[in-house]
Amino acid sequence: MLGNDQMIKKIGYGRVSTHEQNLDLQVAALSSAGCAELFTDQGISGADFERPGLSAALDALDRGGMLVVWRLDRLGRSLLDLIKLVNSLGERGIEFRSLTESIDTSSSGGRLTFHIMAAMAEFERAIIGERTRAGMAAARARGSHIGRKPALTLQQKDSARYEVEALKYPLVDVAARYGVHPRTLVRVLRQGEEHRVIS
Repeated sequence: MLGNDQMIKKIGYGRVSTHEQNLDLQVAALSSAGCAELFTDQGISGADFERPGLSAALDALDRGGMLVVWRLDRLGRSLLDLIKLVNSLGERGIEFRSLTESIDTSSSGGRLTFHIMAAMAEFERAIIGERTRAGMAAARARGSHIGRKPALTLQQKDSARYEVEALKYPLVDVAARYGVHPRTLVRVLRQGEEHRVIS
């Protein structure tokens, strides 16, 4: 009779960041862990939003299945992203296992470890938020400008607005001349309209 671990359909996922790296170590580990299918991404950073191999692995998973990775950092761009992904798997009735860190959400110990990680990530996010707010408050008290530097100066905004509205130059050409995206220039023009209405 098959054990419970053998009855779970396991889908393996591996990733390397460059084409020079190879997946042999991950593939061997995932195969040894009993993965029925393996999906990979090669030459794709963890920061990339489009990861075809991961998308295919997630699509191949059904309720009662398990996603297996060699190491946690092969899966998530950050701890928070990883937690969101594993939680979304849990909502679909799918377990998660990381071989290197010995995390297995199908076991009580694995679930506890993962919940501790999630709590630590939330704590870290709260601390960062508090520090950011304190830093912004201190900057405001010093009279410093908060936020990104404006893409265009006031003079450039007026000139760009004149070129588009009075001279009827194409918006795309004007945006290129000032080195901004057309959407940025549209926002500038809208801000000018709102200012004229208010004044």
